[in-house]
Amino acid sequence: MKKTRQPVKQRPLPGNESTLRLLWQDPMGRAGMIGIGLIIIMAVFAPWIARYDVAQMHARNRLQGPSAQFWFGTDNFGRDVFSRIVYGARVSLVVGIVAVGIAAGFGYLLGMIAGFFEGKTETVIMMVMDIIFAFPSILLALFIVAALGTSIVNTMIAIGIVNIPVFCRTVRASVKTVKSTDYIANARSIGLKRMSILFRHVTPNVMAPFTVQATLALSGAILTEASMSFLGLGIQPPNPSWGSMLSDARKYMEQAPWLVIFPALFIIITILSFNILGDALRDVLDPKLKL
Repeated sequence: MKKTRQPVKQRPLPGNESTLRLLWQDPMGRAGMIGIGLIIIMAVFAPWIARYDVAQMHARNRLQGPSAQFWFGTDNFGRDVFSRIVYGARVSLVVGIVAVGIAAGFGYLLGMIAGFFEGKTETVIMMVMDIIFAFPSILLALFIVAALGTSIVNTMIAIGIVNIPVFCRTVRASVKTVKSTDYIANARSIGLKRMSILFRHVTPNVMAPFTVQATLALSGAILTEASMSFLGLGIQPPNPSWGSMLSDARKYMEQAPWLVIFPALFIIITILSFNILGDALRDVLDPKLKL
């Protein structure tokens, strides 16, 4: 008898419009989207929002408190703190997005290969990932920047490299879970080729945890950039960075507390927004986690 071709099941994922609608209906998702949206608007329209040149120094305006003229006060060089925070949002987002893009690209590829083909290939890939993962992320990033040189490009590369193992492990675990399902066994039984199974049936079902991990990794990348800049091996002057602003403000914490409060506040808001959006996105893409 001729074998009947059985349909291959796939877990349906909500479309882009449906995902955004569900996120907006969730209070935490809505709060995360609003927070991130405001940060993005501030970064994109920085030239129009900033009130002064970020490098403009006024000796007579040193360490002035928040006022109608200087909303967030001035630093020890007389520079407007509000303008530097606005441009610092642009730096943080660019570094975070590019670094996560590097980590997600390499991590996704290596995780798919390790999870689907297994054997010696998986052993070698995961051994390399374990070696990278064994180092504290901030120390490894600092070591890479120290070796390559301090620049915004090298900072993005360093943060991207230290985040590759997280994506690789996430994708590998998802691939292994999908491979063990009945519809993959059905696909093999009807003679579908391995590459067809990989791209048509495995890849779509890996995207949900991968997308959630990318959202959460953005907050980690921004925090790592701020930490590196705080230590002097991240974004270099004259580019403003929230981390370097905190570092410069250490000597004036008692005399001018606003120099610490406002950069720290925007770091907290940005990271919190990405974290709660990632949690809400996880619930939307995998409702079973709510049970």
